[in-house]
Amino acid sequence: MLKIQVKPFKELSTQELYDILRLRSEVFVVEQDCVYQDIDGKDQNALHILGFKNDKIVAYTRIFKPNDYFEEASIGRVVVAKNERNHQYGYGIMKASIEAIKNHFNETTIKISAQVYLKDFYNNLGFKAIGDEYLEDNIPHIGMLAVM
Repeated sequence: MLKIQVKPFKELSTQELYDILRLRSEVFVVEQDCVYQDIDGKDQNALHILGFKNDKIVAYTRIFKPNDYFEEASIGRVVVAKNERNHQYGYGIMKASIEAIKNHFNETTIKISAQVYLKDFYNNLGFKAIGDEYLEDNIPHIGMLAVM
């Protein structure tokens, strides 16, 4: 079971920030073999959803209020450590992120930019594909929207 914490950027400890950036780099840059600028200047405006197991960050997202990333509230940088994916922590961190958007932003419409191979995962959480597939950092993505 994940222990969830929701924190604005300025409340992240140096160690938490390091662990978040390391996890994102391990998955998005190394595992997915994708050279891209992960540190994009948007973390400061996000709320960070941290999923801990045994005091270690193993799942993470960042959420934005409307107009900070998309016109709608949004969830991004959804990541689960490779060795923890068999526990369905992806669902846990996403459900916590959806709740955080409701509680912190009073929003129920959420847009994401999803990697296409995860479309079914997001469908199971209530997201529906919108528009055509597109390449983002050479990885096929699709816009998805949910009204919770």
